[in-house]
Amino acid sequence: MEIDRRLALRAGGVQLACVLVLGLATGLAFSHQTFEDWGWLIGPGAWLVSALVTARLVRLDYGRTLLGAVLAGIPSGIATLIGLHWLGALIALILFALWCGWPGSRVLSARTA
Repeated sequence: MEIDRRLALRAGGVQLACVLVLGLATGLAFSHQTFEDWGWLIGPGAWLVSALVTARLVRLDYGRTLLGAVLAGIPSGIATLIGLHWLGALIALILFALWCGWPGSRVLSARTA
């Protein structure tokens, strides 16, 4: 069982782009104080929405992709709690990409997409 590097890179790239777009949009739409108060909800929400977009664009199984996003988000949450938010985000992105490239991730057929 070998990781599909091309698929992992595509999934990681799409996830990164989605997170950046949502981060920019929410950063423009909300005040800094909103992120201080609600960042614990906004960040993971954006991460999960991005995972759904990634699953759709890269043609991955939605449930498995969301599970990977949740699991990859755990170390990110820990890193955020100790003050290393951006390092945690990088680690989560790498773990998410590897998860998506793992055999069995791409199960959508042309009929189900």
